Amino acid sequence: MNPQPNLTPNKPGKRGLARIFAALGYSRDGLAAAWQYEAAFRQLVWLHAALLVVQFFCDFDTPVRMLLLGVSFLSLITEALNSAIEAAVDYISSERHPLAKRAKDLGSAAQLLALVMTALLWLMALYG
Repeated sequence: MNPQPNLTPNKPGKRGLARIFAALGYSRDGLAAAWQYEAAFRQLVWLHAALLVVQFFCDFDTPVRMLLLGVSFLSLITEALNSAIEAAVDYISSERHPLAKRAKDLGSAAQLLALVMTALLWLMALYG
């Protein structure tokens, strides 16, 4: 029987609290990169910040407020993942390839769906 190759590199890793603090640093770096390099991310932050302010002037129940806040974060998360896909594809190759286009288009489609969901939930909260 062939043993499975070790797919995890043998490198020293952080453990415990050091690992948590390192992960927080990576997350901070990711948010900073999204803000610095991704205009779409910045636009979405401002859009959702405005929606958050509007939320407090509307007479919504707590569950509705929670849902609207959650969908805003989902949109930002989707944009961060879309940007990560684009960066990875661009890093791998700058040549045009149908699979690279598909990957980028699917990331964009995911963000469109998140924004459509945001709009629909806001319309339902306001008029439903």
